[in-house]
Amino acid sequence: MKKTAVFPGSFDPFTIGHEGVVKRALELFDEIIIAVGANPLKKSLYSVDTRKKMISAVFNNDPRIKVDHYEGLTVEYCRKHNIKFILRGLRTSADFEFERAIAQMNRTLAPEIESVFILTVPEHTSVNSTIIRDIIRSGGDASMFVPASIKLSDYKTDD
Repeated sequence: MKKTAVFPGSFDPFTIGHEGVVKRALELFDEIIIAVGANPLKKSLYSVDTRKKMISAVFNNDPRIKVDHYEGLTVEYCRKHNIKFILRGLRTSADFEFERAIAQMNRTLAPEIESVFILTVPEHTSVNSTIIRDIIRSGGDASMFVPASIKLSDYKTDD
């Protein structure tokens, strides 16, 4: 049976930290669906479609990676697509506490779905989408924080 995980997130933008987690998780899973969460309550820098295009550019030669989007609860997305694993990356102990609470709530809502955590490599601990968005909004060069195949100048922001 094929092991599939969903890697949910806003990915605004997709970073080298996200890329590293996905590449390492491919040792554990046969397929990973990177699911861009559409949250109308958040002010995004890039549209959902733009974020999906960015991520697709990173993994366009790997058939084990799919890119999708969703609204609502991650566990409902998993149920709808018969996915048994949620993949999350952890940078810091604060991430762990936040993600643990979500994983425990997800476990209560959907006991058949398991959360799997992968630590980022130490050099990616400070790579944070919120800070990268601030760099981009301020006209700075954030290219070192996103995968090489994402040319930020090729993508229009929603600002």
